Parts: sequence; structure tokens; C-alpha cells
Amino acid sequence: MKVFVLAGGEGTRLKPYTYNTPKPMLVLGGKPILEYVLQNIKKAGYNEVVLTVGYKHEQIQSYFEDGSRFGMNIEYAVEGERLNTAGSILPHKDKVDDTFAVVMGDHLTNLDLSDMFEHHKKSGAAATIALFKDSIPLEYGVAHVENGSIRGFQEKPLLEKLYNTAIYIFEPEIFEHIQPKEDFAKNVIPRLLAENRKVSAYVFDDVWFDIGRVSDYERFSELFRVIKLVDDLQ
Repeated sequence: MKVFVLAGGEGTRLKPYTYNTPKPMLVLGGKPILEYVLQNIKKAGYNEVVLTVGYKHEQIQSYFEDGSRFGMNIEYAVEGERLNTAGSILPHKDKVDDTFAVVMGDHLTNLDLSDMFEHHKKSGAAATIALFKDSIPLEYGVAHVENGSIRGFQEKPLLEKLYNTAIYIFEPEIFEHIQPKEDFAKNVIPRLLAENRKVSAYVFDDVWFDIGRVSDYERFSELFRVIKLVDDLQ
């Protein structure tokens, strides 16, 4: 299965760290975030990757080259303007004739892409979205009221949420539903649902993080430093 890794974002919310470095190349634990992304793809058994790049793409290409150092075959697609998630893969529609995946180049996850692939195939869907399950404790107690009487009460219950991780598996027919510069979450997936096309959910609750803000990056940088220190002391 070919995997498209979207790594063209500027990371404006991560400035000043991204003034001179593209977001996927920010370092955690001595390696760029994008390297962890590619390692997880390789671990699942996939080595054919298309990296869509834009902002300061030379740094990405210089580091990963053709991918052979990582046991992968990497092809680059340099974008001169912002194309959004779906628009980034649209130029490749004539090169894709089988099931393919799309992942973000700046998210950390241990999602098993091969297991998601099997789930997708069994579902018979045109698209499968990886959803991260998380439970958020509410700050207050919640009452259930009927006809002026309290019928139930929970003190600070957990609210379960399913977050879109922007990890997708598609059949090639998806290209028929993409217009230039469109986004999967904002445009393509809602269009599929409106057309009653089957969209499957792959739910997991292990590890997924979007390093989207300065506070996120600084927190994870410290976490990786602590992990390295613990490893060094053992």
C-alpha cells in the first residue's frame, strides 16, 4: 500500500520554532518528528511513500533523501502553494490504482496501519478514518431531569470523544470526489456522507498527539529528555 505523508505545512502556531525549520523537522529525542512518522509506517510493513512538501522542503529532502537509509522508497511532491489535505494528493490520481493511505507528517502515533488496512478492506468502504478515543472529565456534576424531578445524577462524569486523527485509508475512487485545494475533513468526507457512501471508523485509544502549539512542543521536548535520562541511568 502506498502511503501519502503530508509534510508541507508551515506550522505558524509553532513560531518561533518554525521560523527556520518546517514543523515536521522539529526535533524530539534527537530525531525529527517526521522520522517517527516514517518509522511507524515502516513498522506496519509499508515502504512506498510519497512526501508532499512545501515550506522549507529542502531540509526534508536533504535529511531523508530517497529513503533508502530508512529502508523506504520516498518520492517527493513539492507544492508551490497551499493545496490542503485532499488537494495535496489530487495531482497523483493517475498514479494510484489501488488502496492507499494518507497520514500527517507532524503527528505522533503508534497506530497499527496494517491493522487499519485490514479493517478497511473488511468494511468494504470507500474511505476509513482513524478516530482516537479519549475520555474528558467534566468540571461539574450533571443531572438528568424529567418533569421537574431529578432522575439521575453523576458527579464530574467522563465525556467520551472520538477525534479525527487525519489518518485515512482510501480506495482510488475517492479522487472522483475531490476538487482542487479541498480538505478531507471539511469537504470530501462530508460530501461522501451526503452521497450515502460508506465511510468506516477505525477506533483506537493508544497513542496519538498533534504537536500543534508551542506549549505542546515544549512539553514533549521535556518528556523526551526525561525518557532519555531514565534510559541513560539504567
